[in-house]
Amino acid sequence: LQRRMMKELLAHLDELNAHIRNLDDEIDNFMKPEEKQASNAIQEVTGIGNTSAQAIISVIGTDMGRFPTDRHISSWAGLCPGDNESAKKRKSGKTRKGNVLLRTTLITCAHAAVKNKKSYFYAQFMRISAHRGSKRAYVAVAHSMLIAIYHILKDGVVFKDLGADYYNQFNKERKINAYLKKLKVLGWEVPVVAA
Repeated sequence: LQRRMMKELLAHLDELNAHIRNLDDEIDNFMKPEEKQASNAIQEVTGIGNTSAQAIISVIGTDMGRFPTDRHISSWAGLCPGDNESAKKRKSGKTRKGNVLLRTTLITCAHAAVKNKKSYFYAQFMRISAHRGSKRAYVAVAHSMLIAIYHILKDGVVFKDLGADYYNQFNKERKINAYLKKLKVLGWEVPVVAA
């Protein structure tokens, strides 16, 4: 009985995969050449596959002229944290609703991207999740991915993953500068070393 059920389930799975392939072909046939080109270009971003790329392009299109900066598209997608600061106290980093399909697709891609331990996104995720939690870290990675997509489509640049080491080094320099500023506020001057 179990063998027969497994056989039926596998046959059903094969049938579903055939339907998915047919639908992928239909979507591919409906895409314009520039949409196919844009879809292929953004698949270079770590974590973005063919289906996700097609979904992203179907939502944002190929013309980034309607978004003056990457901040505009991030806000529209609901992936940039709210800037709620008063008297130098940060109240909330909650994101806006934004475009549900785009946001969901990018967060799904972020989950895939952080599995590559050599990627910039993995290092970013590890650092943010350590002090802000994994949900916020996935949103931050999705936000970084959207910024990369924006520049790929607007400026025609090719995506190059800078790697986990780049992120860690970049973050190290930021921390050093932040601590030096704090020391300066406390009245301690950094001695100048003669070259």
